[in-house]
Amino acid sequence: MGSGFDLDLNAVEQEIEEGDDGDEEAERRIVLGVLDGTTDDSEWFRVVERGDALVLAVEGELSELAADLAPKVKERGGNLVRFRDFLLVTPKEVSVDSDRL
Repeated sequence: MGSGFDLDLNAVEQEIEEGDDGDEEAERRIVLGVLDGTTDDSEWFRVVERGDALVLAVEGELSELAADLAPKVKERGGNLVRFRDFLLVTPKEVSVDSDRL
């Protein structure tokens, strides 16, 4: 039973691990969540600012839900990519390869 979701999270994790220099502070994560307006945008932004990646299920109008988050992430060189019903948000050190879409 396929979900039609073809995101290579292993590639994202590998990209994050390559920046790991062994320090406990350098440990990176992929944080899963729901973008529905109940979590303050500053909380999501802090996750990305720490160097972690977000995979958020979008429940509602993306342009409204990410109106404050998107400019902050872009100002810091981060990436926002909508993929189906998800928003991927990464720090500048992690690129999202969408060539296979």
